[in-house]
Amino acid sequence: MAAAPSAPVAAPDNAQALKPAAPVPHDLSPWSMFLSADVIVKAVMIGLAFASLVTWTMFIGKSIELSTARRKLRLALGQSAAARSLTEAQFALASKDTVLSMLLAAALREARLSAGISSDSGIKERATSSFAEISRAEARRIRLGMGLLATIGATAPFVGLFGTVWGIMNSFIGISKAQTTNLAVVAPGIAEALLATAIGLVAAIPAVIIYNHFARQAKTYLELVARASGAAGRLLSRDLDRTHGGAPLVRAAAE
Repeated sequence: MAAAPSAPVAAPDNAQALKPAAPVPHDLSPWSMFLSADVIVKAVMIGLAFASLVTWTMFIGKSIELSTARRKLRLALGQSAAARSLTEAQFALASKDTVLSMLLAAALREARLSAGISSDSGIKERATSSFAEISRAEARRIRLGMGLLATIGATAPFVGLFGTVWGIMNSFIGISKAQTTNLAVVAPGIAEALLATAIGLVAAIPAVIIYNHFARQAKTYLELVARASGAAGRLLSRDLDRTHGGAPLVRAAAE
């Protein structure tokens, strides 16, 4: 008698193990994460993006301002290098609006106001005080806005970290409500929160680099301003020594 065919052996139930993991229910692109973020995290991201825009706008504007001022002052120093007096230097510069023109005008103004005073050292001292005021005003003008760059570079990472902490707190609250630790549920909220820190770093790192760049450029320009102040002082001293009391110089200033 033929043996009955044996029953088929059941295959191991590993279909569940071979089943692919459930896809993440959220699009994890930066824009989608921004749209899905909490309102506080959104406000942080928008603020940091605006700070980054301010940084790059200042970079363009300040680069143009510094390069123009440096070029004009170098040209003015070159044009007045051969001048033998304050009036010759002013004539060489014509009506160019540079800090050297302001220094020369201050020297001539002091000479005019000091008419009748025989002390050359007093005229030089008062002119030097005027030069220092003009140099300080120029330093304030050229450094305008650099404090904002320093503030952005120093605070942007912490603002981004605040957004991340707030977003992670909301993610944990959502996990508690959903009563699940499934990575597909947990990951999107944490990724949205970490995006705030990433934007904070994107805003802060360029701000710090640009601030240091402008600090070096401003130092170079202020060295040129110091050279211009020294040149104006030498011209004033030369005129005073040549006129032995300043009478011709005062007449030239009045003209």
